[in-house]
Amino acid sequence: MHLIECMNWQGDIMNIFVDVLIVGTGVSGLYSALNLNSDLSIILVSKNSISETNTFLAQGGISTARNIRDIPLFVEDTLKAGQYLNDNAAVKVLAEESISNINQILELGMPLDKEDTELSYTKEGAHSINRIVHAKDRTGKELAESLIKEVKKRSNISIYEDSYLVDILKENNICCGGIIIKDNMQYNIYAKMVILATGGIGGLFKNSTNRLSITADGLAIALKNHIKLKNLEYIQFHPTAFYSKDTTKRRFLISESLRGEGGKLINCNGERFTDELMPRDIVTKAINDELKKTGTTHVYLDISFLPADYIVNRFPTIYNECIKAGIDITKSPIPVSPTQHYSMGGIQVDLYSKTNMENLYAVGEVSCTGVHGANRLASNSLLEGLVFSRRAAESINKVIYKISLRHPAFPQLDKSLAELQKENTDIILAEFKRRLVNLNDELVNN
Repeated sequence: MHLIECMNWQGDIMNIFVDVLIVGTGVSGLYSALNLNSDLSIILVSKNSISETNTFLAQGGISTARNIRDIPLFVEDTLKAGQYLNDNAAVKVLAEESISNINQILELGMPLDKEDTELSYTKEGAHSINRIVHAKDRTGKELAESLIKEVKKRSNISIYEDSYLVDILKENNICCGGIIIKDNMQYNIYAKMVILATGGIGGLFKNSTNRLSITADGLAIALKNHIKLKNLEYIQFHPTAFYSKDTTKRRFLISESLRGEGGKLINCNGERFTDELMPRDIVTKAINDELKKTGTTHVYLDISFLPADYIVNRFPTIYNECIKAGIDITKSPIPVSPTQHYSMGGIQVDLYSKTNMENLYAVGEVSCTGVHGANRLASNSLLEGLVFSRRAAESINKVIYKISLRHPAFPQLDKSLAELQKENTDIILAEFKRRLVNLNDELVNN
């Protein structure tokens, strides 16, 4: 029996009462829901459809320690990639809890690639050894679909799609829910606990691998409510996105796993110019330097020297997308250039994903655990989403039964959805401009 699950009308406002509100349906939102106790009533809110997330776009894989002996090396690789600006305790948690989380998603039906009966591991930039598990080149999609399938089995979890989080509900410094706009109606969702899993900032950029709908909403809401943010200046540009002049669409990512399998970066003269398996920030800088030197708009990533059947089987998504663009990667190099990919900064949280507001958690890219430092190690994003969202859920499970639901009255909003969305975007853009004075014109809206 679920503790709280009811609703009522207050004028034109729908009031809904649940135990836990989770905003965001990427890996972090879904996995936190699945790790919460099954007797808790949970609402999962998605800005668009449940599958329109960056998780679905993740190609390469999920990093994990191979075994206990690999944990110290995994920690060191993560710290080195992050320029030793990471939170050491968070990195240790990430590495130590990686194996158990990979085992859990396998139990939830995640179809990771195997060699015979053992997991298949590949290598990506700045990893000392092969420690990336994967599902061909569509790891994020397979993970999301596995978690969504399991979420839909749970009678205690309700899903609200096409629903926009406008603001949180709070009393003093205690979070007690969120204000959602759905079908132009206001829903006040009162909850004992709230988890923000709203994703990153890519929709603010002219060029990004992210969904264009992901526009830092969680960060804007945090700013409005005096919730601490951390490391917003740490923004990762992925070195290899498919080159395109069209800035109205998201850039298609060419996974780092191609370089992990031997792909070479070459310039317009066919010359190799960098070590492809250095950390992302270093490879991005090398490409930008090469573009300036040669006066070109892109370089090339060549994997055509590998057997064609291996390429098509290992990288079916990339192969098919490039074919659509007129490039057969079994025969020709891929035109690539850097683009915005990930935000290492976000809402400041502790090792259990708690923010400085009581009863409010943040997980995934919207949060800043400090695990990535100044530059995220390849394939640590899905792992962070798993490790720290499960920690958030376990923390909530321990205390939620002692918490009383707060439901103070809130007024009806007097602005349209478009106005509310623009208000949030303007808030976060102003903060980025204040902090990132050297970012020039990368941000879209000015």
